[in-house]
Amino acid sequence: MSANVQLITNNHDLYDRQVLTCQPIVLKKGAWIGAGVTILPGITIGKYAVIGAASVVTHDVGNYEVVVGNPAKCIKRLEPEKFEV
Repeated sequence: MSANVQLITNNHDLYDRQVLTCQPIVLKKGAWIGAGVTILPGITIGKYAVIGAASVVTHDVGNYEVVVGNPAKCIKRLEPEKFEV
């Protein structure tokens, strides 16, 4: 995990803004999170996934996916067999 990463696990209810809602963020084995990334509540980052710098992750990221942008989108899949077990 690089510098200035934000893991946002809470939000406010849209109708009753005094109510704070919380959801976990799951980072699986080998996930690589670039500098300045923001990950929103309830997101799972898959095994050996790569999140490009300054990306905003609004949806789950699958195993071995490389995602970039705002909102983050998959630009390629890594080859699982190239990773040590």
